[in-house]
Amino acid sequence: MNIHEYQTKELLRSYKIPVPDGRMAHSANQALVVAEQLGGDGWVVKAQIHAGGRGKAGGVQLANSLDEVQQYAENLIGTRLVTKQTGEAGRMVNRVLVEQIHQIETEYYLGLVIDRASQRITLIASAAGGMEIEEVAAATPEKVINEVVDPAVGLQDFQCRKVAAGIGLSGKQIVKAARIMKSLYRCFRDKDALMVEINPLVTTKDGQFLALDAKMSFDGNALFRQPEITDQRDFDEEDPKEIEASGHDLNYIALDGSVGCIVNGAGLAMATMDAISLYGGRPANFLDVGGGASPEKIANAFRIVLEDPNVKVLLLNIYAGINRCDWIAEGIVKAMADQVIDVPIVVRLAGTNLEAGRAILADSGLDFIHADRLSDAAEKSVKAVNGGAV
Repeated sequence: MNIHEYQTKELLRSYKIPVPDGRMAHSANQALVVAEQLGGDGWVVKAQIHAGGRGKAGGVQLANSLDEVQQYAENLIGTRLVTKQTGEAGRMVNRVLVEQIHQIETEYYLGLVIDRASQRITLIASAAGGMEIEEVAAATPEKVINEVVDPAVGLQDFQCRKVAAGIGLSGKQIVKAARIMKSLYRCFRDKDALMVEINPLVTTKDGQFLALDAKMSFDGNALFRQPEITDQRDFDEEDPKEIEASGHDLNYIALDGSVGCIVNGAGLAMATMDAISLYGGRPANFLDVGGGASPEKIANAFRIVLEDPNVKVLLLNIYAGINRCDWIAEGIVKAMADQVIDVPIVVRLAGTNLEAGRAILADSGLDFIHADRLSDAAEKSVKAVNGGAV
């Protein structure tokens, strides 16, 4: 789960990490009022969407007058901002963040992630602030510092000092930066975060640090113990199909392909998508029905996947263990009886009660494409998309 920049900064502020003075606005008039209350002679107006690259796309505007604040907010709110992370459709801007402009001396990058290789929280820092860390790592990997945190003792002072010195800080700056790193780690740990990024972390002309831009994402499986984070969820920023799927206990992620996938188990779902790609197709989604999938759950999965107009064929790949093939078959029959389905359906079943499941499908008289193996199912799905004989 992601939250907006203004929400991230409020959270960082609660951990005594310095952030610019600013407030969120839902309208141009409200943005004007915020700027008047903040005072000063310069402001930044920032579109609030769950995507990076806002500055390059015109979503971050520097205003030198109150009239400009109002104009920039009016230009942004209610429009779709297209960045390289949003896709061509872009994201609707429903709010902006208005902050005072600060005189920047130097920019740095600071972040925390869970590193899959070490299975540890890892502190990442770079003197190349303001740039995307992936680009920096690819072009100049020597500019990126990674410090792995031992979960038994947490982030230590000596690690913070080493990282601070590594990005070119010295003297009192090292002490201040180390304090920010420790606070950022506590915030990350306390809130079950998956990623937090301050880019850029800047030093100002008067020698102070500021988290000029920040974003944060959280472990969805831990939200039950983070109600204050859950309350900040912005459903407008999420795919409606993903929201509906979560209400039916389905794990769904929309993709941009044409083969709709209904699978049980995240590992099998990933293998299914890889197989589709191997045969020249593109998956339209990730959908894991999980264990104990009832006929109703399967029917809901059909409906959600088929709401995507890009889906040209539906592949159902079930290896039944906790699930049962007869449950799945009943769900397929229910879905095909209750819904108008005008795309080919490829079904591959294996595991518990396989013969009973196949018998239910055979007796139904419904039109579907049978597959015995994953490779067979993927190949037939791609052929069906391309209009070839299956």
